[in-house]
Amino acid sequence: MRRRRARAVTVCGAVVLAAGAAAAAAAGFGGEGPDEPVPSGLPPATAQVTRQTMHDTAEASGDLGWTGRTALAGRIPGVVTWVPQPGDRIGRGGTVYRVDDRPVVLIYGPVPAYRSLGPGAVGADVRELEENLHALGYGGFTVDTRYTASTAAAVRRWQRATGLPRTGTVDLGRVVVAPGPIRVDTVTAGISQSTGGGEVLAYTGTTRIVTVDLDVSQQRLARRGVAVQVTMPDGGHLAGRVERVHTVVEQPTGDNTQPTTRIEATVSLPGRGVAADLDAAVVTVAFTAAERANVLTVPVAALVALAEGGYGVEVVDGRTTRYLRVTTGLFANGLVEVAGDGLRAGLTVGMPR
Repeated sequence: MRRRRARAVTVCGAVVLAAGAAAAAAAGFGGEGPDEPVPSGLPPATAQVTRQTMHDTAEASGDLGWTGRTALAGRIPGVVTWVPQPGDRIGRGGTVYRVDDRPVVLIYGPVPAYRSLGPGAVGADVRELEENLHALGYGGFTVDTRYTASTAAAVRRWQRATGLPRTGTVDLGRVVVAPGPIRVDTVTAGISQSTGGGEVLAYTGTTRIVTVDLDVSQQRLARRGVAVQVTMPDGGHLAGRVERVHTVVEQPTGDNTQPTTRIEATVSLPGRGVAADLDAAVVTVAFTAAERANVLTVPVAALVALAEGGYGVEVVDGRTTRYLRVTTGLFANGLVEVAGDGLRAGLTVGMPR
């Protein structure tokens, strides 16, 4: 009597290696001739071959937060006389904090403030300052890399408007440079505290992000530019996009002797006011690693490993069965994409109980 031995493989929304898809069943074709009915008992259970669109999906927990946190040290000597509140947002030209009742001002750009600027200075940071002055409405100079007398005149007008001494130069520490608007995360310095070079506050960007840690085996899920769905704590859904993927290697600590490797994916949440009422939360991120449209599928457990190699399915036709060789494609959510001569939607295939 013919015996069919197969076992199912659990698939948790991810691609499964074919080597673990089914156990061997000693069912061969016996040559190049046509398939012949197998006059043995029927399989204990059956399923249908279906045609559908398959998605390789998986879910992972993520941490809702904000773009890049930056600690800001006090670089203007004096006494802190005002600080913002955590959660406050500050734009170009706004006051980040005050020292000796004079503002430290936010400007936009890629070049951190690293020196004082005055007439005769040349460099990318000069252009950055001039671009900000122009954006704030102070003109009368050519935006370039040279700090001229016209630049100094515009700086004096800006200083007068912001309550600073009209020196025509910008002291180191008087401006804070960020890529765009900032959100105050934490405030370290207290009122009447000397700056002393210590941390005054920390800020982030104003864009919401989700950070997701994945096993190295799940790297296929997170590719830059891939769309994802984020489920919020209240059950609402937001569309997101993978912006950055990088590998993190953590060195061993304590009794651990081997470093561990993980994949960290950063997901952006486009749109203004996204999750504005949440500073932080644990969310669920659904990734779709692959999609196969209009393909034939069977349950993974329907696969039979053939004695001569490869895989097949046991087609049930009335009181008889026969084997069809198949090639496999995407494995996802307990199903496998299959193709083969004579295979079509609606066929009944054997399954283990």
